[in-house]
Amino acid sequence: MRVELRSDTFTRPTPAMKDAMWHAPVGDDVFREDPSVNLLEEMAAALFGREAAIYSPSGTMSNQIGIKVHTRPGDEVICEQQAHVYIYEGGGIAFNSGSQVRALTGDRGRITAHQVAAAINPDDVHKARTSLVCLENTSNRGGGSCYDWDEMMAIRKVCEENQLRLHLDGARLFNALVATGQEARQYGRLFHSISICLNKGLGCPMGSLLIGDSDYIRQARRIRKVFGGGMRQAGYMAAAGIYALEHNIERLATDHAHAKAIGAALSRKPFTGRMLPVETNIVIFEVLPPYTPVDFVEKMKASEIFCTAISATQVRMVTHLDVTDNMVDKTIACIAAL
Repeated sequence: MRVELRSDTFTRPTPAMKDAMWHAPVGDDVFREDPSVNLLEEMAAALFGREAAIYSPSGTMSNQIGIKVHTRPGDEVICEQQAHVYIYEGGGIAFNSGSQVRALTGDRGRITAHQVAAAINPDDVHKARTSLVCLENTSNRGGGSCYDWDEMMAIRKVCEENQLRLHLDGARLFNALVATGQEARQYGRLFHSISICLNKGLGCPMGSLLIGDSDYIRQARRIRKVFGGGMRQAGYMAAAGIYALEHNIERLATDHAHAKAIGAALSRKPFTGRMLPVETNIVIFEVLPPYTPVDFVEKMKASEIFCTAISATQVRMVTHLDVTDNMVDKTIACIAAL
């Protein structure tokens, strides 16, 4: 029995999702005539209480489109130093938007309003124009950590006081919603733009959505075309997203329970060093002698359990809808035997 814990991007469509894809009505989305894409965008916008949304092939593209619409060349973007938009999108902020990054040292991928306020450049021709703040919730490198709601509200207040835009990389936002009990419409009111992924815990083979007001999304549609993201009969993929939004959100609680069970098993072993609090579906922990992260990964791989060494000291495990109770039991037994 193979256990895939390297990422929640390894999820595969269920038979019911594939059936929805197979029977999807389609058209030409560049002409705005794909009914399935149109419905998915309308559903996402309504879910967050916003005017519009746009479907794109990947989370990186939706983030990069979102950032480009908010900025102009020479601007500065504030984010946490381990933010996905900064370290995992190929230098896209510089390449696509001609903007630089002010990377802040946060707590498990999260920054504070005080930090944001202190990082805003003065109105000085020698300085880059600070125009955008990007948050990530949940934070991947923060071990699936969730932002405190009041802190996000305080960050929005700083943005308003300084005429800044606030973008959310919500690749795993639904994990945060399930873990905290917060509602999507709260986020729709708080952020100027939100990117959500469908191809992680929600189980779709591809796709993300960028959400905002109608004028913002109108600009985003032009940028998507420039980036090569215009799609034709994309409704087959959009149908997977519709199915996911209707069926795969609440079940994320199971993934969280699985991650906590694996984290508890690891915490009992002497080779486990500091473990980030397991809030959602990501387990990140230090590996101590006699093992290294690479050793640990190889030992798990020998039992057909796949995880990732993400640094010289840390391993990451990610649970998702393809990970069953039996797979979790197998993983826990393998850890116990080390």
